Amino acid sequence: MTGEFEGLVGLVTGGGAGIGAAITTELRSRGATIAVLDLEDSPADDHIRCDVSDRAQVESAVRAVLARHGRLDIVVNNAGISAVGTVEENDDAEWRRVLDVNVVGMARVSAAALPALRRSPAAAIVNLCSIAALNGLPQRALYSASKGAVLALTYAMATDHVGEGIRVNAVSPGTVHTTFVDRMLQGFEDPEAERAALDARQATGRMVTPEEVATAVAYLASPLSGSTTGTALEVDGGVTHLRVRPRA
Repeated sequence: MTGEFEGLVGLVTGGGAGIGAAITTELRSRGATIAVLDLEDSPADDHIRCDVSDRAQVESAVRAVLARHGRLDIVVNNAGISAVGTVEENDDAEWRRVLDVNVVGMARVSAAALPALRRSPAAAIVNLCSIAALNGLPQRALYSASKGAVLALTYAMATDHVGEGIRVNAVSPGTVHTTFVDRMLQGFEDPEAERAALDARQATGRMVTPEEVATAVAYLASPLSGSTTGTALEVDGGVTHLRVRPRA
């Protein structure tokens, strides 16, 4: 708990549960004031109901953050939805729905926040990507396509806005054990066997925790990381680069 975020204001989309909630907790523990943008209603302070697939709601939510706090320094684009299946198994409506949330949603939130971020001395955007962007995972065609787009979007945004003092980075987690994953597993014939396979896929032998992802996000968002931009930080238990021998 270094306090390097003291005086800074951020927003976390999908911050009401899972990875988003862990990110919110981590940034607040380091001194940031965080507004949570989430589909679910909550009586908590600094919780704003917002659907990232609705531009009017996104713009209204950003205005609400600025009205309350007078500034915005950090945007964490965490909101996302899953998809299971090959290219044969998701129809056009599902492709539009997932891409609209996972990719265009990030663009909407970032665009709405940019005028305020340009006024910040410590502006940072962190996008939640995935190892699915660079690794061929079974039955994840649509989800992988969306995260590949997030990776490309991150690099493009970093290039566009580095001259304005806005750093843009991404975190690419391996499979994180959250209720999001538990719901996804219910789509398989044998959820327990699939969960064991997800654990085994990581060289560490277990899925990533939300808190481990949150720590990586905090590093990228921190004003102490002023020379880190256009980076995708892998928090993946070794999936992307390690080729370990099976345990005996």
